[in-house]
Amino acid sequence: MHTWPVQDAKARFSEFLDACLTQGPQMVTRRGTEAAVLVPVAEWRRLQSAARPSLKQLLLSDQARTDLIVPARGAAKRRKAEALL
Repeated sequence: MHTWPVQDAKARFSEFLDACLTQGPQMVTRRGTEAAVLVPVAEWRRLQSAARPSLKQLLLSDQARTDLIVPARGAAKRRKAEALL
């Protein structure tokens, strides 16, 4: 993956975009720190389809992900009070 300083990516954006389309993802750095990645749209869509939903999305979802398994009431065996002492 080729790395581009942000000022070069801005100044030579057309070349930056062409490199992304022909060579694959391109890293952008700001002050020497990785800041972003430019990826082809096909790669982006593949990554989006492979992504799992977040816990927040699962909890807010209208659809149940699994059936609720609740044990039958009164089926649990309890220890006698003498055993606890």
